[in-house]
Amino acid sequence: MEKLKLAIPSKGRLMDLTIDWFARQGIEINTSKISREYSAKISGTTNIEILLISASEIPKELATGRIDLGVTGQDLVREKIPSWREILIELKLLNFGKADLVLAVPNFWVDVDSIDDFDAVAINFRRKNGFRLRIATKYHNLMRSYLRRMGVADYQLIDSQGATEGAIHSDRADAIADITSSGKTLEANHLKVIGEEPVLRSQATLYLSHVTKWPLSKYQTLKQLTGMMSMNDEKIRVLQDTKFREF
Repeated sequence: MEKLKLAIPSKGRLMDLTIDWFARQGIEINTSKISREYSAKISGTTNIEILLISASEIPKELATGRIDLGVTGQDLVREKIPSWREILIELKLLNFGKADLVLAVPNFWVDVDSIDDFDAVAINFRRKNGFRLRIATKYHNLMRSYLRRMGVADYQLIDSQGATEGAIHSDRADAIADITSSGKTLEANHLKVIGEEPVLRSQATLYLSHVTKWPLSKYQTLKQLTGMMSMNDEKIRVLQDTKFREF
């Protein structure tokens, strides 16, 4: 019998919150440390294999069909898989790991509060300096889509995989786009969020891949698992008719 592969974050608070969430559904995930590596399994079943994977890597594993289910952030899925709706299903919003992707500028930009203000500054910036305003971010796909939708064109994205909020102070960028939960780090770096709404509201989510193969035995395990979580099976019923379903 082919096992259902469920990936959860491999470390930190997100892993702990994920395990706690499943425990509240009556699904006990036990972890153990072998050498320097952690392993995990679900009590009472041998039909489900638990994989501990970095939250940032889970979207790719779902997209390639190497795992069947995975818990990760909506921001990571939407950034790494722009066409995610074609291959993934959001089974359940988990109500933790909440954060917003925001566009932020220095506090001394006193006349910049809206995206229209930002657009005007970007246009003037290019005219004055001969190059586009720099936005430091690790969310290139999400920001390009957002700024295109908002009609902003005079900018360039600067890749930032470290402490993005410090990019302005170090003169690597003129504005930043980053994920934030409390806003305290932005405040500490003398930055303010612009726009009435964030670029994206994100939270930890349980995703299903319908790129992976779904033989009948694994599909039945999925139904049992979602039943334990008191989930409506309408979202997984699509697998009955999809071309990816193989018996």
